[in-house]
This record gives sequence, C-alpha cells and structure tokens, in this order.
Amino acid sequence: MNVTFRQLQVFLAVVDTGSVSAAARRCHVTQPTVSMQLKELTEAVGMPLYEVVSKRLSLTAAGEELARTARAMSEEWAAFGQRIDGLRGLTRGRLRVAVVSTAKYFMPRLLGGFCARYPEVDIALEVLNRDGVVQRLRENRDDLCIMSLPPQDLPIDQQSFLPNPLLLVAARNHSLASASSLPLSALAEERFILREPGSGTRLAGDAHFAAHGFRPRVRMELGSNEAIKQAVAGGLGLAVLSRHALGEHVADDGLVVLPVEHFPIHANWFIVSLQGKRRSLLAEAFLQYLADQREAGLRAGLVEGDVARGK
Repeated sequence: MNVTFRQLQVFLAVVDTGSVSAAARRCHVTQPTVSMQLKELTEAVGMPLYEVVSKRLSLTAAGEELARTARAMSEEWAAFGQRIDGLRGLTRGRLRVAVVSTAKYFMPRLLGGFCARYPEVDIALEVLNRDGVVQRLRENRDDLCIMSLPPQDLPIDQQSFLPNPLLLVAARNHSLASASSLPLSALAEERFILREPGSGTRLAGDAHFAAHGFRPRVRMELGSNEAIKQAVAGGLGLAVLSRHALGEHVADDGLVVLPVEHFPIHANWFIVSLQGKRRSLLAEAFLQYLADQREAGLRAGLVEGDVARGK
C-alpha cells in the first residue's frame, strides 16, 4: 500500500475539521489539493473512507481504522521529535490537554506558568463537557485529560491532582442565607438549578444526594457554570457548584455558600490518560511542573480562601 505521511496528515485534518475546505485552511493548501490527496488515499486503501450525507462527512469503518492508525503514527512521530529535542537538552513542541469546562477556571493559569518556564512550547487546550473529554480520551487524542470523575468503562491511568470541593450556593438575599447551620432536609421544598446530566458536577451531586436519601426538586438544567450562577443570583433556585467555578469573592456575584450538613462534597481533580499510553517528554515535563507547583503551595491557593468559608 503506497501511502505518504502527508496524505495521512491531510486525512486527519479532514477528520478533525469535518470538511475539505477547513482541512485545506489548516494544511495551508487548496481544496483541490485536499480532494486529490483523499482520492489517492482512497485508491491506495481500496475501500471508501468516508461518505457525505446532508453535507456532513462521516467515516466508513475503513475510514475509522485509518484515522486511528494515522493518529497513532502522527503521535509517534511527534514523540520522536520531542525525544530528539530532549537529547539536545531542549523542551519544545506541542502539549495537548483536554479539560472539562469547570477546570477552565484554573488550568489556563497553570499552563501559563508552564509556558513561562518553557517558552518554546505550544499548547492545544480543549475545553469541553465531560462527555466530550471522555470521547477524546477514548480516541487517545491528547497528552492528558483533566476531569473530576474519570470513566470506569475505559482502561485508564489516573492520578489525583487537586481537591475539587462542591458547594451548595444560594442567592445572597435568600431566606436561608443567614443560617448558621442547615440540615439537608431543610432544602426539601427548595428548587434546584443543576448542571446537565453527564457532567462531573451533576454525577457527583446526584450520587451524594442519593446516598443521603435526598431528592432535589430540579427547576432547570444548564450546561454552563456561569449561567447557573446568574440564575441562582436571580432567585431561581439553589445550585451545587465547584469551588473553582465560584471565584474568590462569592458575594460579588450575588451568591452565598449555604452551611448545609454533608457539604461540601469532597471530590478531586484527576489527571487521566489511557492505560499504557507512552507519554512524550513534554507531557512528563508538564506533570513534573504540576508536582512542583503543588509542593510550592499552589494547591492550597486553589482550594482554600474566602469561598471555602462561605464569605
């Protein structure tokens, strides 16, 4: 089978972008060039690699297999380049990280510090909901993933990274806002605004409520922490949110942390990758950087503060 590495790169660009025109822009070539590369690649494989239905590109079974193989080859080539750089005493290349949406409140700061230490590093950061991150993990598309609830149906390596306390918040003018202590049963008639089903926060919250025999009355489900904060501040209900999504001064957003029994929920952030994944030198350097920051006290800075005390 006569296939070039460039053809595989173009094919992956089409897979990732979903269109020939977008792939052409990514690869800095013309659309006819991409179409020709795909035609030659299809002829070399001897089977259709994709089909277009309602203007959407979908991979065939052969295309899926080729995409997995091409991605593995691309990753190995990138890792080879990083190993050569390592032999030269250099740390550069591209670090690919996928994080769930709540992690966006602290990961850019950590990545910024890492880039300051290694200025020749490029970062590809994907911020998605949990299902999106799990799908990228399944496809082995990133050096590492950050999430609070790793999947149990995949062979993975996971490493606890930071505490991720989940708090129960209300509007600052809520009738329960001034309480010094509340049993969970006191919230039986309250309405709740929760993250969408499948999110890490929602899964942890649902499991916690079920463990204590409490069923929240759900008014609405939203896929954005910021939208939930606005809805809570507007008096639409209570919410369970990560401490990291609340910022340093809850009151500035018109919110208050309620002192409810069995809260906060003690969750954690995890660094996750597929089991047996061969980490690049750059990924290893980033993991060491995270460990250095934790030892230096960044962990305490991300976990403690006015928010955790409900101020």
